[in-house]
Amino acid sequence: MIEYENLALLNQPFFAEFEKEFSETLKSGWYILGNKVKNFEQEFAALCQTKHCIGVANGLDALIIALRAFDFPKGSEVLVPSNTYIATILSILHNGLVPVLVEPSIDTYNMDASLIEEKITSKTCAIIAVHLYGKVCEMDAINRIAEKHNLKVVEDCAQAHGAKFKNTLAGNFGHINAFSFYPTKNLGAMGDAGAITTNHENYVATIKGLRNYGSKEKYYNDLVGFNSRLDEIQAAFLSVKLKHLDKITNHKRHLAQLYLTHLNSDFVKPVVHPDYFDVYHIFNIRHPKRDQLKAYLLQHDIKTDIHYPLAPNKQKAMIGILDTQPTPIAQLIHQTTLSLPISYYHTENDIRRVIEVMNKF
Repeated sequence: MIEYENLALLNQPFFAEFEKEFSETLKSGWYILGNKVKNFEQEFAALCQTKHCIGVANGLDALIIALRAFDFPKGSEVLVPSNTYIATILSILHNGLVPVLVEPSIDTYNMDASLIEEKITSKTCAIIAVHLYGKVCEMDAINRIAEKHNLKVVEDCAQAHGAKFKNTLAGNFGHINAFSFYPTKNLGAMGDAGAITTNHENYVATIKGLRNYGSKEKYYNDLVGFNSRLDEIQAAFLSVKLKHLDKITNHKRHLAQLYLTHLNSDFVKPVVHPDYFDVYHIFNIRHPKRDQLKAYLLQHDIKTDIHYPLAPNKQKAMIGILDTQPTPIAQLIHQTTLSLPISYYHTENDIRRVIEVMNKF
């Protein structure tokens, strides 16, 4: 069986380093907002080439706190891609703001910059650019529009650790940017974890306060904050994997190249362009008979996944919130997309087997 993902196998090469870090952290007696978190924040900021990184509990909190730091008036509108994961939408709603859906490009699956301005109103305050599957959005166009209309930009970098657009790394384009280190990510923790990056000094103290009960000085609370702190042990684990991220990325890019080169043209494959350095958190293809293809692969002992089977505006939780906004391009993507195995532990032979079976479909 070729599994879609196996976290034990993915992390096995790092077990010895994990055990050393766990023991060291355990014996230190300091488990929240200590040196392990500070070290990781510095290391991840250096990786992203950003001035600041602030660790938080998870990717959703990173998005919520990013938006909260701007202190937008309630009811303000935030533009967001119509095919994003639900977390991006939830971050807007949890801030008392209104999500306005912008359709993606059918080629890149990221927000179509040419459709943004028609959605801007007097209430629009921000754009969330989601770097889906590990491909950075067309950020020069998005930032030009944002500057023209005096809008804030938040990057949702949950799937884009180390990804680039025109040689600039994800996490550098927006005013405040959110990362997830969910275990399946290219840089994944052993539990929930997240971070915020920014190059704007004026947001740093607010973000640090918001993650820690709204407190900038212990027991004094200036903001209505959250309990959302990156754990010391998770930070230690992430520092271990950060040293290996280039190796992880290069391996996944190599496996992606096998798919790109050898899969039949029946399958709509990810767009490759010199402006983009893709990290392939997910390698998705599209096919009009997606469900039959998925079942066919499972019959041949190959597991796949779907990112995502249901668009945000079709979710039960979004009835009365998003369901009046038509999204035909998003619907087409959600109905036809399929995610293929592309883990750090997968071998060339695994991927060649997937290709062989798919090409006989």
